[in-house]
Amino acid sequence: QVQLVESGGGLVQPGGSLRLSCAASGSSFSIYPMGWYRQAPGKQRELVAAIASGGNNDYVDSVKGRFTISRDIAKNTMYLQMNSLKPEDTAVYYCNVALSSRWFKWGQGTQVTVSS
Repeated sequence: QVQLVESGGGLVQPGGSLRLSCAASGSSFSIYPMGWYRQAPGKQRELVAAIASGGNNDYVDSVKGRFTISRDIAKNTMYLQMNSLKPEDTAVYYCNVALSSRWFKWGQGTQVTVSS
């Protein structure tokens, strides 16, 4: 059973940066395409960034050029570098497999609040 633990969220002013981490235990996630999801209040959870097992990345248009997804296979950890943050980036951020048919149990997520 894979356990996912997200961390690194917080309160940041517009234009600021945060780096989120996703640590996986119980099994390696290197064979899966992994992703960062977010859920804002009253909205559905959305996939905002994905990284394939081969390392190719993909992003939703709203974060392209601002967010960077990466992974350290040796540490079984994935990251999301978020720059130029906007108030609309405020959400709880989660990591999981980038395929709904392969989802692990969801972690608690990490809250990101962008506000002045």
